[in-house]
Amino acid sequence: MKRYDNLNGDSGVTAYEIRHDAVEVAFVNGSAYLYTDASAGADRIAEMRRLAEAGQGLSAYISQVQPGYEMRLR
Repeated sequence: MKRYDNLNGDSGVTAYEIRHDAVEVAFVNGSAYLYTDASAGADRIAEMRRLAEAGQGLSAYISQVQPGYEMRLR
């Protein structure tokens, strides 16, 4: 996984991994979730990819939109 840049300094996200049709997200509490096109929708996954690569806004987006996740990884 790639370390999340956390440009605002207060994110709940620590790392992410972009996959072909999914984004894996790790949080400060140690949990990690897999969000897929099938579970969250392709548009939401595209926005999550954009925010992850930008290094800001991903945690807020997940909290506000609450995209469905495919599975909890840990």
